[in-house]
Amino acid sequence: MRIALHGRINREDSIHYLEQIISEIEENNSEVIFTEELHISTKGHFNTNRFEIIDSKFDLASVDYFFSLGGDGTLLETVSKVGSLETPILGINLGKLGFLATINKKDIKEALNGFFAKEFSFDERMLIHLDSNNKIFNGQNFALNEVAILKRDTSSMIIVHCYIDGEFVNTYWADGIMVATPTGSTGYSLSAGGPLVLPQSDSFIITPVSPHNLNVRPLIVSGTSIISFEIEGKGRSFLTSLDSRSYKVDNSVKLSIRKESFAAKLIKLKGYNFFDTLRVKLNWGLDIRN
Repeated sequence: MRIALHGRINREDSIHYLEQIISEIEENNSEVIFTEELHISTKGHFNTNRFEIIDSKFDLASVDYFFSLGGDGTLLETVSKVGSLETPILGINLGKLGFLATINKKDIKEALNGFFAKEFSFDERMLIHLDSNNKIFNGQNFALNEVAILKRDTSSMIIVHCYIDGEFVNTYWADGIMVATPTGSTGYSLSAGGPLVLPQSDSFIITPVSPHNLNVRPLIVSGTSIISFEIEGKGRSFLTSLDSRSYKVDNSVKLSIRKESFAAKLIKLKGYNFFDTLRVKLNWGLDIRN
C-alpha cells in the first residue's frame, strides 16, 4: 500500500509527530511517499532522502491513500491536489482548529491502528465547481468549502446580481458574496453569519459578506442549481477565491457555480461523529461562567 503525506512542517514538535506517523506506516508494511511541499518544508529538520517525492498528477495516480498533516487549510490543499482521482484522504490535525482534520495529535497511534485494521468508512463530500468565460485557476476550478467573490483591498463595495437557474434572485450591495458547500458551512460562511448545514446535505449556501442592506440573509438552495453572477463596482477588478486560492478578475468575466462531477473522499474512522466535532470546536454545552 502506497501512502502519500502532504503538509508543511517545520516545528520540532510536528517533526516528532511526523516521525511517529512514518513509523506506524512502515510497521504496517506500507510505503511512505512525500509531496514536494512536505519535502521542502522538512529540509534541515528531517531526512527525506529515503522517500519517494511526488509532484505531478501522473505520480499521484499511483497513491492508494493521502494523509493530510496540518489543519483544515492543509486538507483543502490536499483535496485540490487529488481532484478527480478521488484518492481517500485522512486528516491528521497538527494545527489548531480542525473541522476536517479530525484526528488529534494525542490520538495518532490509536487512529492509525484503526486505519490499518480497516475500521473506517468513506465520507464523500460534495465539491463546488466554478465556470467562467475566461480560463482561471489553471483548470482547477473546484473547491471543497466555498467560492467567494470579494472586493479588493479598501475599494468600495461591489454590486452582485445573483441568478439561480437563470431566474433573478437579488442584487447584493456588499463587500462580497460566497457560495458554500455543506462542508464549507463551518468555515468562512459561518463567520459571515451563515447557517450550519450537515455535511451530507445536497445544498449550497449563498452568504453575503458585510451586506449594505441588513435585511439580506443567507439563502440555502438545492445542490442541483446553477448559480450565476453579474458583477458591478467602481473598481474594475475584484477577487474570486476557491477555498484558499484566489484570482484577480475584471468585471467582464462571467461566473457561474454548480456541483462538481466528482467528490472529495474523506476517511471517517470508527467512532467519529460530526456532532461531537461541533460540540468540541464550537464549545457547545460549556458554561463560560465556570
